[in-house]
Amino acid sequence: MEKSLSHLDQDGKAYMVDVGGKAETERAATAKGEIYMNEEIISRILSADIPKGDVLSVGRIAGIMGAKKTSELIPMCHPMLITSAKVELEVVEEKGCIEARATVKTKGVTGVEMEALTAVSISLLAIYDMCKAIDKSMEIGRIRLMKKTGGKSGTYERKEG
Repeated sequence: MEKSLSHLDQDGKAYMVDVGGKAETERAATAKGEIYMNEEIISRILSADIPKGDVLSVGRIAGIMGAKKTSELIPMCHPMLITSAKVELEVVEEKGCIEARATVKTKGVTGVEMEALTAVSISLLAIYDMCKAIDKSMEIGRIRLMKKTGGKSGTYERKEG
């Protein structure tokens, strides 16, 4: 059976899906991504020597704000009552990157996958902004959904290995 796109009408025009008849369930989503940078930037982040301030704290706060603003950034996303948003940042020196992981929760009629993905994206963009004066060649990548629970489609978990 072929899956259809729920955001397109019979004429192929985009619209916001009516979720008014859906039951509220507990929902959660976790996303992950990385920003790759040179050794100097990593060293300066770890020694709190970035002129714009505490990169990791700003990245975490930016990610949480991003989750809250997702419906203003992604056209077909519904405004959500987020019950929890957590952004974790880890400097992985051996890989030359910072890994961002965001988990967003709600009790609602639609999922929070886009909120988790937006949280990771905005967190990594804030890190880029904080460090771009030192090196503009940083690279943001591998932003992906790791897990989602709740809703009609149930649980999804990415297999990596």
